Amino acid sequence: MPRLARFASAAAALLMLLAASAEDPPLRGYTAESSKIQREWETKFRAVPDTARLRASLRNLASRPNHLGSAHQKENAEFLRDQFRAWGWQAEIEEFHVLFPTPKERVLEMVAPTRFVARLDEPVLKEDPTSSQKKEQLPTYNSYSGDGDVTAPLVYVNYGTPADYEELDRRGISVRGAIVIARYGGSWRGIKPKVAYEHGAVGCLIYSDPRDDGYAQGEVYPAGPWRPKDGVQRGSVMDMPVYPGDPLTPNVGATKDAQRLDMKDAVTIMKIPVMPISYADAQPLLAAMTGPVAPAAWRGGLPITYRIGPGPARVHLKLVFDWKITPLYNVIARMPGSTWPDEWVVRGNHMDGWVNGAQDPLSGLTPMLEEARAMGELAKQGWKPKRTIVYASWDGEEHGLIGSTEWAELHADELQAKAVMYVNTDGNGRGYLNVGGSHYLENLINSVARDVEDPETKQSVWKRMQAAVIRNGNETTRAEARGGRADLRIDALGSGSDYTPFIQHLGIPTLNLGFGGEGGGGIYHSIYDSFAWYTRFSDTSFEYGRALAQVAGMTVMRTASADVLPFQFDHLAETARGYAADLKALRTTEAARIAETNRQLDEGVFAATTDPQNPILPPKREALAPQLEFSAVDNAVDSLTRAARRYEQAQATAMALNFASVALGQLNALLRMSDQELLLQEGLPKRPWFKHSLYAPGLYTGYGVKTMPGPREAMDQHDWKSANLELARVAGALDKEAALIHKAAALLERKIVP
Repeated sequence: MPRLARFASAAAALLMLLAASAEDPPLRGYTAESSKIQREWETKFRAVPDTARLRASLRNLASRPNHLGSAHQKENAEFLRDQFRAWGWQAEIEEFHVLFPTPKERVLEMVAPTRFVARLDEPVLKEDPTSSQKKEQLPTYNSYSGDGDVTAPLVYVNYGTPADYEELDRRGISVRGAIVIARYGGSWRGIKPKVAYEHGAVGCLIYSDPRDDGYAQGEVYPAGPWRPKDGVQRGSVMDMPVYPGDPLTPNVGATKDAQRLDMKDAVTIMKIPVMPISYADAQPLLAAMTGPVAPAAWRGGLPITYRIGPGPARVHLKLVFDWKITPLYNVIARMPGSTWPDEWVVRGNHMDGWVNGAQDPLSGLTPMLEEARAMGELAKQGWKPKRTIVYASWDGEEHGLIGSTEWAELHADELQAKAVMYVNTDGNGRGYLNVGGSHYLENLINSVARDVEDPETKQSVWKRMQAAVIRNGNETTRAEARGGRADLRIDALGSGSDYTPFIQHLGIPTLNLGFGGEGGGGIYHSIYDSFAWYTRFSDTSFEYGRALAQVAGMTVMRTASADVLPFQFDHLAETARGYAADLKALRTTEAARIAETNRQLDEGVFAATTDPQNPILPPKREALAPQLEFSAVDNAVDSLTRAARRYEQAQATAMALNFASVALGQLNALLRMSDQELLLQEGLPKRPWFKHSLYAPGLYTGYGVKTMPGPREAMDQHDWKSANLELARVAGALDKEAALIHKAAALLERKIVP
């Protein structure tokens, strides 16, 4: 079709769509008739989720500790399977066998200049009944810490990020042979021992400072929501930015008979002992330290002078673990599709907590159960999704995304052949909707958010999101939210939840959802993450649990029954262009910084100071940053933009014509490949398990995302040669994506695709 004729056809189609219904236009990917039917079912669906049921489910599931390997976790898995079956789903438990360490011995004591023995325990509170379940609770520890028995001087390293070690280097302070103490925050916890080990430390302590997570934020539990002095944040320190899941079975589902690595070859297990402690246990250690006064930004909220050390505080740290293979239980439920049963919409939330896990994860799991119950009710009334819907309750998330990763690895080929989307949640609170994911899904989640009522404002969830962006965003996003852009932007995904294997390893289109932003939270991964805490300080009415069920469930339903998968690629092209601009700005900023530092070194501006309270060494000379080859990425983004525009025109025309003569099966099979085309076959440098060219957790941020991670991390490391190679690989992935979108547009235009 000539370009002018195509434009005229698209314009006519748009006029037909507008004329059809000014108030209730057809949903994207639907005909006018199928859209009307879908909206009727969604209205019925929204009425089903019930706050009383949410409360009862949370009370039941959080009644006892439900960590990986616990008796209650297996009981919960069997209960969930039976619930799904009662609601009309086909449900089974898929069992895996994974390496799971639990502590046999934990010792932390200061041996000089005075003796202090750490408590390493969280006290029972009369206001919190489940805090007394000591026999079933996991103790305070970091899973996948190394075994060790070390005595060494203590060095305070702030948040323990690479930037903090650069500051120590500037001050001439080494952690080699020392035990470091870092506060939670600034990066994911597993980065702290990883960087400490790389700098020669022999042990790592991680504590929650009250400035970040305690009385400086507000009243502490039980009077308020924040972390009390003896509260401890447990957590995994597995090196998940290399690969998540069972450390012994990378790329392979950890079935009972799976081939396993020797433990010595499992690179994601930490090499030094790591222990989390409370700020009550941290204070005597920090107070005993001397040496330079910590920089202002390093000072926390304890009533002490924060010093860096090393010494005179010397600490004895001993950790011995029971490294055993433990059964893991995923609950997988299916509702077969009526038209395309071999296309799957997958929905998941984990069900394991560190202790009782009311907030994390059960506040997200219970809405998911209400979604499944509601869909079961609709099915009894005659509703049939066109695509198969798969609901998954994951085990082992807290220790390294284990249940979801093992399932995704075991079913990798089938998922890449069938899955059209994965929708994830992981806990829920009170406030506004937070969304991250594949950027061509922006329009889908914006449209769903416009159709769900916010419990507090009684406006739409979308209006509440818009207000949050206007209040908290930067100048650009505020202007967009005020009307400069039809859809609110969604975040890029790093890691930290069960979406990771789907989007970053398999290339499945993904969304991650959850409400939050209001209310305090200081019970994360402690025994106080309980029904008592949640019902006093979080979503006390369970109205936001109901809203999450409505948003996530409608997202699943709307995708499952769309005639054409509701993807909008101009958002992806726009986002990719922004990522490329970020890389250019990073190179310019780094080049200017290096040049200016070298100039000042030449002019003798820097001089070392000898003040023992504030010793500063001059910076080192660096090689100048060369120009980088951005032309291939720029050309690929331009190609992607043209393809997205063509697709939008073709989609509007075909939608107005009720997708007449469009080969829907062939078209949807192409569209489900949208993220797979963005995968890098060899994976990212140093971590081939991660394959996505646009999104990955940073090697040294952990949960935090690195966009266009290959070139970005090479630039972070000033590896300019590798940066150019990685830019070329990103350009190749974007070119493949553009080619796929052109093929999809051609199908909508009813052209023959070779």
